[in-house]
Amino acid sequence: MEGFSSDKKYGSYKISDQQQIQKAAVTTEEKKSVSLTDDLFYEIEYGNHPVEGVGRFVLKSQKIEPKKPDKIREIFEQMREISRHNASYSSDYLRFFDRRIQQDNSKVFYKQGIFMKDFEDDYEGNASFSSYFPYYQMLNYEQLRTYFTWRTNTRKGNISDTSLSYVFMYVYELLNNIGVENPKDGLSKILFFWNKYKAINPAIDKYVIRWLKDYHIYYNMVQPFSDFAAEHNLTQYYPPMTDPDDNFILFCSISKYDIRKSVFFTDETESLISDCFSYIVKIIRKEFESTGIDFDNAFFRPTKKIVPWKPFKDALFYNWCIKPDKRVVFSENEIYICSKNEWFFSSIITTDKGRSFVGYLMKKMEAELRKTVKYKYKLSANLDMVNPYTLDKLHKAGIFIDKIIESAVFEFYKEATKTVVRVDHEALDRIRLEALATQQSLIVEEQEKTYDFNTSIDCIDSVSSDQNIFSDPSDVEVSSNFDIWDMLKDALNENELKALDVIIDNWDLKKFADESGIMLEVLVDGINEKAMDYIGDNILDEDMAIYEDYEEYIKGMVKTV
Repeated sequence: MEGFSSDKKYGSYKISDQQQIQKAAVTTEEKKSVSLTDDLFYEIEYGNHPVEGVGRFVLKSQKIEPKKPDKIREIFEQMREISRHNASYSSDYLRFFDRRIQQDNSKVFYKQGIFMKDFEDDYEGNASFSSYFPYYQMLNYEQLRTYFTWRTNTRKGNISDTSLSYVFMYVYELLNNIGVENPKDGLSKILFFWNKYKAINPAIDKYVIRWLKDYHIYYNMVQPFSDFAAEHNLTQYYPPMTDPDDNFILFCSISKYDIRKSVFFTDETESLISDCFSYIVKIIRKEFESTGIDFDNAFFRPTKKIVPWKPFKDALFYNWCIKPDKRVVFSENEIYICSKNEWFFSSIITTDKGRSFVGYLMKKMEAELRKTVKYKYKLSANLDMVNPYTLDKLHKAGIFIDKIIESAVFEFYKEATKTVVRVDHEALDRIRLEALATQQSLIVEEQEKTYDFNTSIDCIDSVSSDQNIFSDPSDVEVSSNFDIWDMLKDALNENELKALDVIIDNWDLKKFADESGIMLEVLVDGINEKAMDYIGDNILDEDMAIYEDYEEYIKGMVKTV
């Protein structure tokens, strides 16, 4: 063949022995086995390799199992979806102080809370959390599971320490009535939790104490707040309160005639007099309302300096339920007004004509009672005590107040003594219950009043001039410019004003607080909170001294008291 040479020489090559080949195969297998991870596996096939005893790795296909579903994570995602449909402002957590952000977050918090109200968890981890105005949207997966596990145990009565932000979030839920049957149940749960947890961390005290008062105002609790505070030893934390359900005590505080100083007013006659007055008020209220006169508005009216009021300040609270127009007289200096589901606060006034009218009611009632029980000293009550303008309004409405009182006293005493000569306390109790059932004391609905709150401060007339029997048009003061320091002065109670005077004169504020039966911290916080509402800043520093910038304003305010 062309190109073929039989003289060509071939070189020899060494062929590895079997022992070396097996060793190489084992080494290769060992190296491969080290790299096998993630549950992958290989098969080695023999018999199809050109070298005997050497196998070939063959990667086999395998089934990829789907991840197990995380039902809890799915619930959290559904909860977060609520925020996407309800948020109207930027969820910038660093702007927690912005009221619009707080209002937006409170709405999201409430709706997410309702969605999660029955959720329970048993997470074994423990993720801490800290933030101002905390709510669910801010928490990651581990923090959510930590919170809901702690809440599950807390609801079972097993209260333990945890991040304070979790604690506040739970209290926010109760304030919003999330996870409770009704407001009464919510109040019970707040008290139970607070009494247990304050032993662990008392940091929540000053907030809960304030929120308890707001809770009674907002949810219109049946039990008077003064009784509630006394029952739970909380009286020292609040200013002197007037029970709006106790007509006698309240009207004594505004009457120009103080029946309690009368010789007829004794321990034996006190119950007779107070119950008789409640009965008379019931009758007069009906007479007034039958002619379109608002009884309570006739006596108690907010000042013209009225400001918006937000229940549960420093908490994420959503105004979730529609409230009827009403007024809550909380004390002699505080009135809270709900109009069109918006809340406002004002100090209250009683006109001079109103005080004169109440004085006549008291004195005329006493005169009739003395006559009825044949008391040794007689008493006369002249209609001249009532302002002529008021009498004219009443007569035009067909109301003759002297005749109404005479008839009411006679009917009351007849009922009270129908079985025995002495006072029948069971009958008095029945009359009291009937009176309370037919009145709302000083918590009533406004009569279709329209408020124009285009600014943060505005003036209102709580009752029209046609209905107000204690104020004629010449009594109305019209002012278009309100001084915020005058407003603050009206908002501060007597003890708070005296406290500022004590500070100005460099006296012992702690001693003053102790003598007034008020905790020093509560007194100072109350002053600063009201100052924040009206002037937008605290006026007392951490050492309980007045800030230099406000000294002259405060001196002018308190030295004219």
